[in-house]
Amino acid sequence: MASNIDSLDRTQGAPSRPARHGGVNLTAILAIIMVSYVMIVLDISIVITGLPKIHTELGFTDAGLSWVSNAYTLTFGGFLLLGARAGDILGRRRMFVTGLVIFVISSLMIGIAQSPAWLIAARAVQGFGSAILAPSTLALLQTNFPAGPARTRAVSYYAAAAGVSASVGLVIGGVLADWWSWRVGFFMNVPVGLGLILAGMRFIPETARRSGAFDLVGAVTSTLGMSALVFGIVSSAGAGWADPQTSLAVVAGVVLLAIFVLTEWRARQPIMPLRLFSSRERTGAYTSRMLFIGANVGFFFFATQFMQGVLGYSPAWAGLAFLPAMVVNFVAALAAPGLIARFGSRVVVLGSMLAGLIGMALLARVEVGTSYLASLALPMLLIGLGQGGTLGPLTTSGIADVSSEDAGAASGLVNAAHQIGGSLGLGLQIAVSVIGGGALSGAALLAHRVENAMGFAAVMIAAALVVALITVPRRTVAEASATVARRQSAADQRPHHKS
Repeated sequence: MASNIDSLDRTQGAPSRPARHGGVNLTAILAIIMVSYVMIVLDISIVITGLPKIHTELGFTDAGLSWVSNAYTLTFGGFLLLGARAGDILGRRRMFVTGLVIFVISSLMIGIAQSPAWLIAARAVQGFGSAILAPSTLALLQTNFPAGPARTRAVSYYAAAAGVSASVGLVIGGVLADWWSWRVGFFMNVPVGLGLILAGMRFIPETARRSGAFDLVGAVTSTLGMSALVFGIVSSAGAGWADPQTSLAVVAGVVLLAIFVLTEWRARQPIMPLRLFSSRERTGAYTSRMLFIGANVGFFFFATQFMQGVLGYSPAWAGLAFLPAMVVNFVAALAAPGLIARFGSRVVVLGSMLAGLIGMALLARVEVGTSYLASLALPMLLIGLGQGGTLGPLTTSGIADVSSEDAGAASGLVNAAHQIGGSLGLGLQIAVSVIGGGALSGAALLAHRVENAMGFAAVMIAAALVVALITVPRRTVAEASATVARRQSAADQRPHHKS
């Protein structure tokens, strides 16, 4: 058995036979989990370069277009913690398959959507499916792969696949939207998802079920509260802050989020234990992540529209234009552990954020007559560098010094901050983008909106940098690994109780 597990760690050549542990085919499990997670990440990025085509074909308003992304990320982030809890209670394979079924059906409904309301509703359901599916993928890796080199390598493949697929998705989305239709990417999910469902039932063993309760009130109030808040912010771009609908949505969002916090304070088994915020480092990591991701989601949203609406790029060329930044992103992510080992996580995260801040500030100077090489290429490379070096250290800080019983909740909160930060940040940038553009039209108006949005994104990254400066300690890879190993050892030794 040991030799089979070790075959996963060979750096050259494929294993001569499938790696097995405890009677299960680890190679098959790894492949199923990686493909399913790649499908989720691809779906987030593949829609970005298709947004202008979606805008025109379905008749979205400028503000309404953001809900193609927001409807997905809000339900994804809002129900992510509940999805992780459901895997513990009902079985992780069961929830893995359930998430895939919801994801496949909603992808089909998106592909045949005929109106903005139809598309947004289907994207929201797809986000809910991802919230069930995503926690199960990483949990199944941890359950099936034994602690040590095999698990470490499997998780590394998992993370690398996510990074590569996010980059490739921008290119694929542009090519599909340009040569065929933006709908093709969603139709592709159907056969792939069906194959993953059958393979998951065949190769992935079910995990032990545990007793527990679902914090449904917490999940619903957090999701509805954040959705109402983002809706109000986006609505202000067209109707203004004095509009009754805008004001009502913002007030409703604040009230629902207050109810969520009260619920989590009183719940016996909350989906977001408030004790996670007792650490300044963790709280700072969640806050910095929300600000940083919010800025960068807006970058993708506005940059693709600028390249297609102002520079006249086709969707395919717009997707390819992102590729250099994504390559730098991937290289920086691979180099980050070594840099942290030498300089500490605080230096790496602050240096990376500074690079992203400079890039975003430069991008805020674009105008109608600008060119890709002169005004876009360098800022995008700096933004890619910032993205690649920032998220790893923030993830480490987000789960730092967490007890074994809260490890899952802390990991879920990192992901929730990621998704919700993206929605909230994009909503704020849309609201800011319309300021001062009343006398402009066409390409000039779009360029003005991009300038405003990227300027505000730079402010968000600056705020994230200040928070990180105050809260992120100097932490080496060895220290972080020792902390994770101690926590994992404690978790593995805990008895599992069936319900």
